[in-house]
Amino acid sequence: MPQPGDPAPDFTATTDAGDRVSLSNFRGKKVVLYFYPKDDTPGCTKEACAFRDDIAAFDAKNAIVLGVSTDGEASHRRFKQKHALSFPLIADEDKAVVQAYGVWREKKNYGRVYMGTVRSTFIIDEQGAVARVFDNVKVNGHAQAVLDAL
Repeated sequence: MPQPGDPAPDFTATTDAGDRVSLSNFRGKKVVLYFYPKDDTPGCTKEACAFRDDIAAFDAKNAIVLGVSTDGEASHRRFKQKHALSFPLIADEDKAVVQAYGVWREKKNYGRVYMGTVRSTFIIDEQGAVARVFDNVKVNGHAQAVLDAL
């Protein structure tokens, strides 16, 4: 997992709109790169809507929000439309981005052990370095904590 001061792993992936984007496309802006387990599940929806509701504050801090999960483009489109999300969602079906950021890890739920995305957020500075890491995030108050850190 990249730590503050490390270069943020660059990637090229597809968004919910079908566009190919690279992290390096956003140099000169702060990037809030947040990883979440699954589209349209209760915690992930609450987190996405909190970022959506504060998007003007992120804009004011010269920060772009990018959500990443291993769901595909079509799932992201439905999720984004259903909840009027105003920022890109990155489809990471091959798990290249979650693995590069070290958030694809063993999880345990009700005695079941499996691999999945650990809810995590990285703030990346204008030069492409990791500025802050939020690992194993709890949803309540997280968007505000990220804003405060910016």
